[in-house]
Amino acid sequence: MDWKTTQLVHNEFITQINGISITIKREDQLHPHISGNKFRKLYYNFKKFKDSAVEGVATFGGAYSNHLVATAAAGKQFGLPTLGFVRGEELKGKPLNPSLTFCKNEGMELVFLSRADYREKENALSVKSYINQNSYTLLPEGGTNDLAIKGCREILTQNDHVFDTIAVAVGTGGTFLGLSQSCTAQQQLLGFMAVNDPKVVAFIEKHKSSLSPSLLIDEFIFGGYGKVPNSLVDFINEFHQTHKILLDPTYTGKMLFGIFTLIKNKAWRWGKNVLIIHTGGQQAIKGFNLRQKEKNRPCIH
Repeated sequence: MDWKTTQLVHNEFITQINGISITIKREDQLHPHISGNKFRKLYYNFKKFKDSAVEGVATFGGAYSNHLVATAAAGKQFGLPTLGFVRGEELKGKPLNPSLTFCKNEGMELVFLSRADYREKENALSVKSYINQNSYTLLPEGGTNDLAIKGCREILTQNDHVFDTIAVAVGTGGTFLGLSQSCTAQQQLLGFMAVNDPKVVAFIEKHKSSLSPSLLIDEFIFGGYGKVPNSLVDFINEFHQTHKILLDPTYTGKMLFGIFTLIKNKAWRWGKNVLIIHTGGQQAIKGFNLRQKEKNRPCIH
C-alpha cells in the first residue's frame, strides 16, 4: 500500500491571541506509526531502498526515539529488515521501554551502543562491524538527508500560501530545510530549536534556501532532549484539554509553549497569520510518563 493513500492532512484553526491567528497543520495524523515529519523523511528513502533491493536498513536513535519507531514501522511495511543502534550500552539486558518494545515487535534488531561509540556513529568500530556483517544501508540519525529534505518540501501546499509565518520544531534540521525550500518569498519561516547543537545550526545555515526569510529560535530548549519542566507538562495538558490536540514534550510542545509565551508577553515580532507544523512524536509520551511516575513528577494526560 502506498503511504500517500493512508490519510490526508488538514489545517486546524486553534485560536487567536492578541490579534495573532494560530493554525496547526496536522502532520501528526499522516500515519498511525510513521507520523509527522518522520513520514516525510522516510517516504522517498524507503522507496529508493525498495527499488534498489537493499538487504536492510540501519540507523541511530535514543531510547525513546521517534525516528527508530518510524523506521521500524517503515521497514515492516516495505518488507525490509531494520537495525537500530540505540544510545546507551547500560540499557542492554534491561526491560525495554514502550518505544523500543514497539521497534522490536515490528522486527527491528536493537544494538545498544556505548555513548562513546554512539558519538562516533558510523565511524565506530562496533557499528562498522554490524554494518559489514549485515550489508545494510545506513540512514542518518533523525533520517535527515537529501531525500528526507525532498519529502519535507511537500509539507506545504498552495493552500498554505495564505499564511505569513510558518513555524516548526528543529531537531536535526531536515524538516526546516525542506520547508525553507517550499515557503514563498513573502513567508517567514521560524525554527524552534529542540536542542542547543552548533552542528545543526551550521548545517542549516549552509543548506537553507535564500528565497524566504528564516530564523532559528533557541529560547525554549529547556536544557535539550529529555529536559521537561513541570510548567511545560502543565501547558501540554492544558492545551490538550482546550484544543483536543496532544503535543509531544520534546518538539511541538516546546515550540507551542514558546509561541504562546512570546505572543502573550507581546514579544512576537512576526506575522499575524501563523501556521504551525505538528511533527508528531506522541508515541514517546507513554515512556515519558513512566519516567515521570518514577520521579513522582506530573504526567501528560
